[in-house]
Amino acid sequence: MANPFQKLIDASKGIFSSSSSESAVGIDIGTSAIKVVQIKKKAGRAVLETYGAVSLGPYAGIDIGRVTNLNEEKIIEALKEVIKQSGVTTISSALAIPSQSSLVFSFELPSQVKESDMASIVPTEARKYIPVPMSEVTLDWFLLPKKQPSFEEENNPNIPIVQEQNNEVLVVAIQNEAVSKYSTIMNQSGLDASFFELEIFSSIRSNFEHELSPVLILDFGASKTKLSIVEFGSVKSFHTITRGSADITESISKSLDITFGKAEEMKKEFGLFGNGAEKSLTDIIKIHTDYLFSETNSVLLNYEKKYNKAISKVILTGGGSLLKGFKEVAISNFPTQVEMGNPFSKVDAPVFLEKVLESTGPEFAVALGLALRKLQ
Repeated sequence: MANPFQKLIDASKGIFSSSSSESAVGIDIGTSAIKVVQIKKKAGRAVLETYGAVSLGPYAGIDIGRVTNLNEEKIIEALKEVIKQSGVTTISSALAIPSQSSLVFSFELPSQVKESDMASIVPTEARKYIPVPMSEVTLDWFLLPKKQPSFEEENNPNIPIVQEQNNEVLVVAIQNEAVSKYSTIMNQSGLDASFFELEIFSSIRSNFEHELSPVLILDFGASKTKLSIVEFGSVKSFHTITRGSADITESISKSLDITFGKAEEMKKEFGLFGNGAEKSLTDIIKIHTDYLFSETNSVLLNYEKKYNKAISKVILTGGGSLLKGFKEVAISNFPTQVEMGNPFSKVDAPVFLEKVLESTGPEFAVALGLALRKLQ
């Protein structure tokens, strides 16, 4: 799907430039790992060439799976390593800006405001929501589609006519410091990034299937969980829960008095399916997932109240969503269809890799979404 924030996304070079390269690599620099996906165009289709990941813990001298805050030099070292290990052959690339370096919010403006006047009005209104000087961020915005009356509303005389709706504006602000940092990382890694993109839009592109009803994409990462409600290809709502899969491992480690590494192993082996001796492990994990689903349901309820529309589907993505039993518990917590994201279904790949790609796809959603846009 197209991303509306092209001015912001292309801040690294100032203009949008479509790729003419036969191959492209998407790069997702997360807090616990770097993921890369390289694809190419062939007969009008996107074809998977290679993919790979490297954990960042060892580069910070800590356990694999822990959240890191590496300097540029260490990130460059790790990025070069994953490029080498995965066999990436192109420098034509795109990079995701992490959510912690950005702010996404929306507000309403009177319907009388002309779209031609918004370029001057939006920054003034946005200043109220941004906790740093405007000179420190790059700002972009998108006018969201207005609610269309349903067939029943148009043809039932007993339903009152809705007055003219306000303009709803979705705004994105990215720290200039982050843009500068990632530009340096890409340049010193020998890569040519023609654009940067917020990770949420990359994830949506690789998971979204042109559904007409509102869809929630739940991206369960290492340090945070991102909730994006998408309708007609537009982000109508975005919310961040400051809890991720690394928090679960940390709780297991402290509660069971074991190392973080051992806790990570147990979490992956048993997940929410533990019983008997592992029952205490499951209980610890469930505290976190219960909180996560409770927060998510609050977001859904607020959205449904505001727009008078129900969410038709929940798509689970991100590395944390691969936790054993996570999908089953999600199904019991949401009164709607729940499915795992399958980003690699958007590319051609050898049949023998189908099961592997389906099971690992959620981890690579952002990187693949970037590569798909790069080939557009």
